[in-house]
Amino acid sequence: MTARRKAAGIALTGIAPLALTALTATPAVAHGSMTDPVSRISACFAEGPEHPKSAACKAMVAAGGTQALYDWNGVRDGNAGGRSKERIPDGKLCSANSPEYKGLDLARADWPSTRLKAGDHTFRYKATAPHRGSFELYLTKDGYDPAEPLKWSDLEAKPFVKVTDPKLTGGDYVFGGKVPARSGRHLIYSVWQRSDSPEAFYTCSDVVFGKGGGTGKGAASAPSAAAPSDQRIAADADKSSMDHPHHGAHGGGTAAGDDAKAPGDGAAGNAARPNGGTAEEVDTKKAGAGQAGARQAAGSHLAETGGDSSTAPIAVGGAAVLALGASVLFASTRRKAARQRG
Repeated sequence: MTARRKAAGIALTGIAPLALTALTATPAVAHGSMTDPVSRISACFAEGPEHPKSAACKAMVAAGGTQALYDWNGVRDGNAGGRSKERIPDGKLCSANSPEYKGLDLARADWPSTRLKAGDHTFRYKATAPHRGSFELYLTKDGYDPAEPLKWSDLEAKPFVKVTDPKLTGGDYVFGGKVPARSGRHLIYSVWQRSDSPEAFYTCSDVVFGKGGGTGKGAASAPSAAAPSDQRIAADADKSSMDHPHHGAHGGGTAAGDDAKAPGDGAAGNAARPNGGTAEEVDTKKAGAGQAGARQAAGSHLAETGGDSSTAPIAVGGAAVLALGASVLFASTRRKAARQRG
């Protein structure tokens, strides 16, 4: 077997596992969080992941690290399927029982909070990846103690707001609701259940009714919560462990079809290739880049259209097969050319 054929075989062997991996890969796409009233994680992210200002946000970082704040829009349960109360135990509501977000479950009365009053209110939910689904908002009962771990029984049995597929305006889901009368410090718990997937997202928003900072240790010194700006979101998107389709996830990677335009043979062709590698080695690198771009594009498309993320492996698998087919065809063409020259 010639050196050229061996190189082609190695390239194809290397691409096959990539294709199989792509067939089962599902992109992790960040989705959003409540910004009016401001959720705990949104408020702490707005303060700055590395140097938060409030005592509660500092405690959150000390408990779980800074990555949770860079992943501010990913508090979720991928298999909720409308069974949130069954799947999330008491004391873990704000983190959705996710170890990464365990700092959100700290029982404190000094979390940054939003002033709220009874009556009509316009709610806003920053959606970095819109999806079809319904929002349910629950308010804590009279007698709620923020210094105790949040339990399902602390919330009213029925949501005071429930809306399906609300309007998306300027990157926010915007919907109205009537807030029940309360006094002092309380919490609004939101559940965003997708209708095209079992995935659900959760937020805890600390609110204060009336004057003062509510009751409980540290309540009087609790700061006002601020939502993260679009500039903050864009600036820290690259530090998130999830995709951000509205912040630069488009582009990148080479289409599989571009692999047909490989440099020619000979010294001039090798000089044009990275590190003077063989044509087959360059093809392998291009195929990998094409698959990465396809994965990214598939995740972005699903996020923007609200499609079910379970279809992503199909799209990515198709791209992988195309890349593999292009490499096989190109290797075959080059072998024929070599035989003709010989």
